[in-house]
Amino acid sequence: MTILRSTLVVDGCNGGPMNEAYLKKLKAAGVNCRIAGGSIEFPDEIVLTTTVREIQQSYKQGKIAQIYHGHYADFLGNEHNQPMGDPRPPVAEFYEQGLRICGICYNVVNIYGGGCLEPHVGLTLAGRRLVEEIHKLRVVLDVGGHTGEKTSLDAIEMAPEIPVVDTHGNVLALNDNPRCNSDRMIEAIAKAGGVLGINSFSDFMVRNPKNDHLPSTPQATLDQYLDQFDYIRKLVGVDYVGLGTDNVIEGGVRVWEGMNRAVMTPESYSEVWTYPKDFESISDLPNFVRGLINRGWSTGEIRKVLGENWLRVYKQVWGV
Repeated sequence: MTILRSTLVVDGCNGGPMNEAYLKKLKAAGVNCRIAGGSIEFPDEIVLTTTVREIQQSYKQGKIAQIYHGHYADFLGNEHNQPMGDPRPPVAEFYEQGLRICGICYNVVNIYGGGCLEPHVGLTLAGRRLVEEIHKLRVVLDVGGHTGEKTSLDAIEMAPEIPVVDTHGNVLALNDNPRCNSDRMIEAIAKAGGVLGINSFSDFMVRNPKNDHLPSTPQATLDQYLDQFDYIRKLVGVDYVGLGTDNVIEGGVRVWEGMNRAVMTPESYSEVWTYPKDFESISDLPNFVRGLINRGWSTGEIRKVLGENWLRVYKQVWGV
């Protein structure tokens, strides 16, 4: 597909299990940049990047750029909240290792604020120090989604001129799931000049109070995924939406065993995880593009969704 071959494609959240088979699918789909962890399994094929310039260079070399994303800030530890010592969270240590995007919470409360299951909990004093340090180091702040609305809005208000993102979120108006963003949250991200990456995980498009008593809810459709993009485009404009597939598995996989059910609650997650029909794998990216074309999206708009919006935010925050 021409548009995929001629666009630097960024998946704003792509933490899939990196093996040879998945690497082939990324390359076949035309994904040029993935946001994941800090480790690189195939150094000849994937490059840990810290600037937009490096992302563009890896694209020209036919390699996949990877951006180190701290999903939620618990990895920073708690030593900076003890009676003695430095009060600053050690973001700088991880920045030196390549960290360029950092979230706050994962569904539940931590020392920094509230998760999506407790959306009325605000940013704590420790959370304010965290946000200050993230902005000082020019790391992209990841809000919404796993992080609760009050904590997210508090964080945005600390520096409303700095773009923030939700790397992998969904639309509450389309499905009442705790992991989804309200219009207020979406508008706040857009007002800051940020991007909402649309998650392709079925449950966040179909699991809600009407069916969350069931062990598993039906598989979403590609149309339901495309509806998310149409909604954001109409609400705030095409400049503020991108891919954030969160494709961590492929096909219907039972992953409930071993999960912490206080964090991965039945109201949000099925026992069997799926991705939308006709978009079950990152290799189905051409189906997504065709879907946008069929809905009247222009080539320029599709390029923004596929990567240009993400690159704009990275350039604005990182400065390089």
